[in-house]
Amino acid sequence: MGGYWGAYQHGRSVERTDAALKSSQRDSDDHLAEVLGERDARQEEQRRAEAQEEVRAHAQKERQVADAGAAGADAAGQRMRDDAAKLAATVSCPATDTTAIARGQAATRAAMVLSDLLARADKRAGELAKAYDRARIAGLTCQSQYESLVPP
Repeated sequence: MGGYWGAYQHGRSVERTDAALKSSQRDSDDHLAEVLGERDARQEEQRRAEAQEEVRAHAQKERQVADAGAAGADAAGQRMRDDAAKLAATVSCPATDTTAIARGQAATRAAMVLSDLLARADKRAGELAKAYDRARIAGLTCQSQYESLVPP
């Protein structure tokens, strides 16, 4: 009977050792999976941060190009408005006939009104163009940032 008890105890000891070994291996595998998961998460976070920084830099370049274009358009618009105002100021025709003078004054007023209308329309068109450029760049930036968050 003592031999059976000894064999039983030996079997239990071997079984406990196997269970401890399996538990230790499982814990080691779990730790390895956790470390690999953290590493992968850090790499993905780094990829996303780099992609977003690239998108921000590209958007800044686009804003600079749009601002330069708007400045050029503003300058051209100002020259056009100045030319229109000069033209409106020179419309009056010198004459001795009172009817011709009245027609010249009416034409001058009409030219001044049209010049003013042109100036306001051009100014508003420039404002709308700038707003459109800003909105387009912001939309494209948002889309690019979203796409940079989605894994490839």
